[in-house]
Amino acid sequence: MLKLLRKFGRPFLGLFFVAVVLLIGRATMELTLPALMSDIVDVGIGQGGIDYLVPTQMTPENRARLDAMLPEGATEEYIAAALAEMYYGSPDFDPRVKNQLATRFIREEYARLGVDTDALQMNYVWTMGRTMIIITLLAVTAAVTQGFVSARIATGMARNIRKSIFAKVTGFNNAEYNQFSTASLITRSTNDVNQVQALMAMAVRIIIFSPIMGIGGVLMVLGTDASMAWVIALAVGAIVTFIILFIIIATPKFKIMQKLIDKVNLVTREGLTGIMVIRAFTAQAHETARFDEVNTKLRRTQLFLARLGALQMPIISLIMGLAYVLIIWIGGASINEGNLMVGDMMAFITYTMFIVWSFLMLAMVAIMLPRAQVAAGRILEIINTEQKILDPENPADLDTNRGDISFEGVSFKFPEAVGYALKDISFTAKSGEMTAIVGSTGSGKTSLVNLIPRFYDTTAGRVLVNGADVRNVTQKALRDLIGYVPQKALLFSGTIESNIQYAGDVDAEAAAVAARIAQAEGFINEKPGKYEEEISQGGTNVSGGQRQRLAIARAIAKNPKIYIFDDSFSALDYKTDAALRAAIKDELSGATMIVVASRINTIKNADKIIVLDEGRVVGQGRHEELLKTCDVYIQIANSQLSTHELAERGGA
Repeated sequence: MLKLLRKFGRPFLGLFFVAVVLLIGRATMELTLPALMSDIVDVGIGQGGIDYLVPTQMTPENRARLDAMLPEGATEEYIAAALAEMYYGSPDFDPRVKNQLATRFIREEYARLGVDTDALQMNYVWTMGRTMIIITLLAVTAAVTQGFVSARIATGMARNIRKSIFAKVTGFNNAEYNQFSTASLITRSTNDVNQVQALMAMAVRIIIFSPIMGIGGVLMVLGTDASMAWVIALAVGAIVTFIILFIIIATPKFKIMQKLIDKVNLVTREGLTGIMVIRAFTAQAHETARFDEVNTKLRRTQLFLARLGALQMPIISLIMGLAYVLIIWIGGASINEGNLMVGDMMAFITYTMFIVWSFLMLAMVAIMLPRAQVAAGRILEIINTEQKILDPENPADLDTNRGDISFEGVSFKFPEAVGYALKDISFTAKSGEMTAIVGSTGSGKTSLVNLIPRFYDTTAGRVLVNGADVRNVTQKALRDLIGYVPQKALLFSGTIESNIQYAGDVDAEAAAVAARIAQAEGFINEKPGKYEEEISQGGTNVSGGQRQRLAIARAIAKNPKIYIFDDSFSALDYKTDAALRAAIKDELSGATMIVVASRINTIKNADKIIVLDEGRVVGQGRHEELLKTCDVYIQIANSQLSTHELAERGGA
């Protein structure tokens, strides 16, 4: 948690300082109120509003008696003791009780002299009361302002954490992304950040304020009556012990709970995205049971923590109640013996409440702290994940006028994999040419094209774009040259136009041209909103073929020098496929085309066809040549083309 605070708390140090100042001011004012209340009880009520122990007026007889009792230069305390003796005899009381006896004598003396003692008393009470009201209003103002500042700090930090997580995840390569499940990334970006935000909102208000109030309360208590301080020490020790035990027991459970939340999100996400498959296989009961299993585990963990948290208030209330009983018992005896004032007793109880309340608030934070600590650790796992694909310190210049690609002895294996996905790949794709990549499932086609935009780095060998190693140029410069259409066409929520213009610097006219080339113009114009037609999340409100055409239009609108089509025509019918290939050949003739395809008809007119088998190049050439020289290609062709088509090409 501290690492997260150090990383994201610096921009809010100014606000944090303001909050601390407000908290100190508020604590000081609130700690002043019990002392003022004590003065109202002891001085305003008990002493009739007389707070100065040297009488300003006296009858001649009593003045003579007092002068006879006092030595030269007598202090106020000595005068008060003399007055108490005149009033009560020779009392063996606490000095504060003697002061109160002295003020009673002064009050009666003033009454004998005709002074309005009731007015004197009310004037004192109203003066102290107004002071308490003003201090209370200032404390409330400080509390409200500090609450606003705390909210700004907590929400601001949460915003920056979410932004950092999102920026980090979008910068992951495929290997780094696969370290976390999608459900876990969503939970960490939302639920975990919310836990940290909630703790921060309470931390500024409670973790800082409570110790100030607690320490201040202890100091004030020691100034009131140290003989009962052991009661508070005993109560605080019991509460701290409970808090420590709670943290020790709860922390492992919170770790389990966060993982179970990930699991619930995962199962829920799979159930929602795979709803059609679930229905098709009538697996509703199986999926319900699967969800119920993980949901029940989460419930049991949450119930355990809820029960543990439910013990908090009863135990602390019991401790507080016992502390109050001891204070009243001991304090009552002290009052009876004349060693403690009633107002001091009330102030002591109030300060005790402050101290216990401070630790009660800390106990509430203790419930949140383990979960927030776990959440912070999960967040830092993402933020501290080391990215393998980084821009070089001194990037080379990249020619942006063409799109030549060369593979030189390229081998690649996935992180932590034993075998190679690609082995010793070498070929060249030139500008203005179409290079097709074919092969059986699992032969490494997608892995090969993913090396071009540097979604992965090669294990051995080099991938060159316009003569520059892709590892020696910036990722932005490299990817600005590439229009990429992935295997699974993905659209973003928004409009058709916003999806086509996703590359950024694309106007409406360029978007329309791209849609025409991608054979999407027809169905777009049939939509009620045309280019302003809304696209739902993932493009679920359009067909698979329409999604593919919009994804292709998005790449074309970027006007890159290199196009990578990773099996991007599989959802198109033969007529649309042929029309699209013809339009691409006519309109994008100057660009480099890398086409991964499973259908021979899609790539049979390519300038070069690379045939992969188990990660190796087993054939390279044009369609006609491969039908004569490459057994793997012949097998693929035999499975797709008619005997007549094969005979026309001179194949087997």
